[in-house]
Amino acid sequence: MKKRIVVKIGSNALTRPDGRLDVTRMSALVDQIAWLRQHDYEVILVSSGAVACGRRELSAVGRELDSVEQRQLFSAMGQAKLIGLYYDLFREYHIHVGQVLTMKENFEPGEQYRNQQACMRVMLENGVLPIVNENDTVSVTELMFTDNDELSGLIAQMMQADTLVLLSNIDGIYTGHPDDPASKLIHEVAPDTDLSQYIQTEKSSAGRGGMQSKYATATNIQQAGIRVIIANGKRENILIDLVERREETPHTEFTPCN
Repeated sequence: MKKRIVVKIGSNALTRPDGRLDVTRMSALVDQIAWLRQHDYEVILVSSGAVACGRRELSAVGRELDSVEQRQLFSAMGQAKLIGLYYDLFREYHIHVGQVLTMKENFEPGEQYRNQQACMRVMLENGVLPIVNENDTVSVTELMFTDNDELSGLIAQMMQADTLVLLSNIDGIYTGHPDDPASKLIHEVAPDTDLSQYIQTEKSSAGRGGMQSKYATATNIQQAGIRVIIANGKRENILIDLVERREETPHTEFTPCN
């Protein structure tokens, strides 16, 4: 029986230091997702990066835009580029992809929830890889997800995944600042373990989230009986290593409640 895994790739894992999309890294992650599918995993991909793509596509705008207008403009342009790149990269493996743009209201109980669930279910049944992102062109202010960590957690619950993998540019949760040599990586987190004292609150410029949102998502999804792994998407073969040699691969793992 195939195992179902939700892989969330954050903006930090997909961008270079100058903020541009790292196509080489993106290609490497596609290679690994293709490997997972070849080894009996059903994969749902939640990918950030649309706004970063769009921001770099358009060097100048006609007038001063507020933050909401910028997000709408850049995400509209960037999502087209992002899904096009994924289409081309997965096509090399003869993998069909489908785009799912969603909003927070689609996760309220009711018809929209069931329709979205049915859509992704039929995609998986027919070998199509769902690529999910928030519909930033219409989701603004209070209607937005906190970030794609929250979105990926909701997707994992909706689709009854076995595992949720949150990929960023850091190996996991540390006992102090990751740059401090005295800090140690926390490898395993049992249910109801409080790590709040170790959670760094700063966010990068590339994404809306940060370790705080990953920790909140991980603890919530852990309670739902789903394994959650926080790992570094910039490490070579990280997804393959998490399957084949998880014990020696740097990451933080939230073991699920029974």
